Amino acid sequence: MHLTVFGATGMVGKRIVQQALNRGFTVTAFGRNVENLIDQDKRDEKLIAIKGYILDQKDIAKSLVNSDAVISVLGGSIDGSDKSRSLGMKNIITQMQAKNIKRIIALGGMGVLNADDEHLFIDMPAFPEEFLAVSKEHLKAFEQLNESGLDWTFYCPPNIIDEDETGLFATEINFPPQPNTYQINAGDIALSMLNAVTKNEFINQRVGICRR
Repeated sequence: MHLTVFGATGMVGKRIVQQALNRGFTVTAFGRNVENLIDQDKRDEKLIAIKGYILDQKDIAKSLVNSDAVISVLGGSIDGSDKSRSLGMKNIITQMQAKNIKRIIALGGMGVLNADDEHLFIDMPAFPEEFLAVSKEHLKAFEQLNESGLDWTFYCPPNIIDEDETGLFATEINFPPQPNTYQINAGDIALSMLNAVTKNEFINQRVGICRR
């Protein structure tokens, strides 16, 4: 499998890249600072590093050459000034459609999960105001995926911890797992995403995830 990873240098992205290489995938790693993505002694001939800008359609098109599937774990500020999540997703979708690539797994946040049968967490009065702006960006990205015609999966984690995979996590479709520990290791998000792309799981579904 040839996988393109957007946000490849971030906390989750760098673990996706390494775990995918460990599985024998070919990985195109896209980011603004890809030079130091992997230590020199760990470099792999199946790693293609592309330095690019998520708002540049030509950069995105270049990164999708020969790709079978896409994982987008775009990050950025949470104050609402950074539109790279929503605008980046729009550009990724456009170029995937042009190249007839169907499968994408993307990272959002818990605010886009269902709080009950009628409301998202982002719509609840008790939703933390400091996460409202970034959650609105996640929501826009999700809405674009939902209208794209692609085979999408949208992960909606709680607080992401900068630690490697343990395999000790729970997932739930459209809702947070119960009990909800409100934490998940970055490595376990990477592990679950790669399992989903390999097994073709969670097609056109939002996924809640947390530590066990």
